[in-house]
Formats: sequence, structure tokens, C-alpha cells
Amino acid sequence: MWIKLIYPRWPKLEGQTEFHLPPHGPVTFAAALPREIELSFVDENRSPLDCSDRPDAVALSVMLTCQVPRAKAIAAAYRRCGVPVIAGGIGVTLHAEEMAGACDAVFLGEVEGRCDQILGDLGRKELRPVYDWLREPAPIELVGTARRDILDYSLYTYRGVRMVDLVHASRGCRFDCAPCPVGYLGGRVFRPRPIEKVVAEIESIDNPRLFFVDNSLCQDRAWVEQLLTAFLPLRRSFISHPLDSDDEILDLARRAGCWYVYQAILSPSPAIRERIRRYQAHGIGVEGTVILGTDDQDEAAIYRLVDFTLELGLDMAEFNVLTPYPHTTYRRALAAEGRILHDDWEKYTGDKVVFEPKRLSRTRLQDLYYYAWEKFYGTAGRRMKMGALIRKVILREQAQGASAAGEGSTKGWTQGGSAG
Repeated sequence: MWIKLIYPRWPKLEGQTEFHLPPHGPVTFAAALPREIELSFVDENRSPLDCSDRPDAVALSVMLTCQVPRAKAIAAAYRRCGVPVIAGGIGVTLHAEEMAGACDAVFLGEVEGRCDQILGDLGRKELRPVYDWLREPAPIELVGTARRDILDYSLYTYRGVRMVDLVHASRGCRFDCAPCPVGYLGGRVFRPRPIEKVVAEIESIDNPRLFFVDNSLCQDRAWVEQLLTAFLPLRRSFISHPLDSDDEILDLARRAGCWYVYQAILSPSPAIRERIRRYQAHGIGVEGTVILGTDDQDEAAIYRLVDFTLELGLDMAEFNVLTPYPHTTYRRALAAEGRILHDDWEKYTGDKVVFEPKRLSRTRLQDLYYYAWEKFYGTAGRRMKMGALIRKVILREQAQGASAAGEGSTKGWTQGGSAG
């Protein structure tokens, strides 16, 4: 059986430096398929998609709300020719009813351990419209090493430097942040993978640069300490979402290879200032994810917030307009107040105002979004900041590679990690 796996294209964030990370959803799905399946993969963000072929089935991996319109168009093109289309991923789970109407089958939730059922139904031409495992998470022990062999890594470079590979060490999130759908998607229970499985996956990746896409590394301090300790001999550089900001964890994270973190910034609070100071004191860079348009922000508050990002000395910043994604507490509140402007999902990208702000006009909020990017990056530009950040990690890799050579080992530092 030949399955064509497609990752639909999506519009990049306006103002963001354009780069492309290898997508994580498709390689995770591929790992759950039996090896006897003939699998081809197209990331439409990096390669043109030809819909004239006739695979036995098309599988759509949809991560983002803004991918939904394109996913529906691809499904329609193949279904017109009699090719069955199956879809899954975060974006499908958030838009289950809409996607079910556009595909032959959708699966909601986690796919590990469930592929035999879907493939059996596909072979018998008895696909169900919906396979709903949303409230039945797969046993975390079933999550194996992602199938990165389906990727063409020449497509995922920036200025000749190979981009990070994405890895997850846990699923679920015990926090319930109003703008975030993770609690709906993965449950409110933190589910860490066995550390030996995470280590085995890292050792299988011939890239010294990783991005741990876990929702948060602040959920179980003892487990994170064990995880970071296991990283020490692996000699990799990694990015993550926030870490506990106590000195012991941050020192361990730096020694384990953490070179920068993504940190959400909603207000110019002393707590955020102190957290970022601690990261920087331990040699860990910071990219601020700055949210614009919360109900407590007026125009003056946004000006103060942008000034605050400059004061912090962030390595990078990504400014986002708060967006009411489906199945979030925030969307429910806005819907109850009649403040959602439309459901044109292609514009739910984080750079467009799709709701009625409380303390300023929608037009002014959109203008302030552009102002924030221009003010933070100034004449230096985003590419220069990005280049400086990449230079930091390459210098770190070279230093650690030299140290490893002195110890008689260069594993992980000579494979696929150099510029050029």
C-alpha cells in the first residue's frame, strides 16, 4: 500500500524572519505506521505539490488552524479522483467537524497504537468518518523515535546552516492558559516519556541542534533534572520552552546544552524581568514571545511592553496578536461577548486582528503589531539578529567539539551540524 503524506502550506507570520523547521507531526505519524507501508512525503512549504498522482491513500498532517483551508483544498483535489483522504494532527482535532466534512476519515488525538485499525478499515474500503481517541491518550511508552528518514534535510537550512530537529520528551500540560488549546488537545495530565526512550531518540539524530517542543519544562522538577542529567554526555545544543528558573536547574540546563528558551511575555512584570535575568546569567539566550491585544492592554500599555522587551536585552522577539483559536478559554469568552470578527482560518496566523479588542480599535492594534517589530529590530533587522544567534551556537558547538576531541570523541558534532 502506498500512502502519500502531505503537510499543507501555511502563511508565515508577517514580520518574522522566514526559515523552515522540519515539521514534527508528519515524522511522528510516520513512526506509527508499519514499515511495510510505502510512504512518500511532501512538505508543501518547501516543495511543490503535484496532485495528479494516484496513491492508495493520502494522509494530511495538519498542525495549524491556518493550514485548514489548504488541507481542505488538497483533500478535494484527491477525492475528486477517487483517492481516499485521511487527516489528523492538532489542526484537525481543533476543527474536527469541518475537516470530517472534507475528508473520508479524520483521526482525533494520538495515533500511536491505532494505525492497524485505520489501515485495516482502509484496505476493506470501510473507513469511518471519525476515529475519536481524543480522550484516550496513547500509552506514553508507545511513543517511539520519529521517522526523520522521510525528510529531505537540504530543504531545512538557514544561510547554509541546518535547522534544529524537533523532539518531544513529554505530552500533556497541567497548566490551563486561556489562549492555549493544549489542555483540550493533550489533556491536563503531564505525561513524561521514559528518559531512556528520549535519549535513544536523541542518539538517533545526526544533528547537534535540537528543539524540545514540550509544552513546558516546568511541570515536574525532579523529572526535568533527571532528563537534563541524561543529556550531559550527549553533547547537543537545544532550545526549549520555559525551564524552572532556579540556579540549580539553569546551571544543569546550560551544561546539558540549552542555548536558548522561548519565554512568553504578556506584561512588563518584575517576575518576568527576574526570570530572564536568571536565564542570561547562566548563559542561556532568550527569545521572547510577546502577546499583544489582551483585554488589559491599551495603547500606552503596548508601548510600555515593547520598551520592556528592549530593556530585557532579548536575543530575539516574536510579536503576536492574541488570537482566539478554537477550544480555548479565550475564544469561549470572546464568543460570549460577540467579539470574534470572523472564522477565516487562513488569517488566524497570529499577525492579524480577528477579534474586537477591548481597549483600542482593531485598526490601531494592527498598527501597533507592525510598530512592535520595527521598534524592536530597528535598523539592524531581523536577519542580523538571527545570524548573531546562530553564530553563538556554532561557536559553542566548536568549543564543545574541541573539548570532545580532547576526550577522544566527536560524536554528534561532526555530522550535519556545520555551516555550508
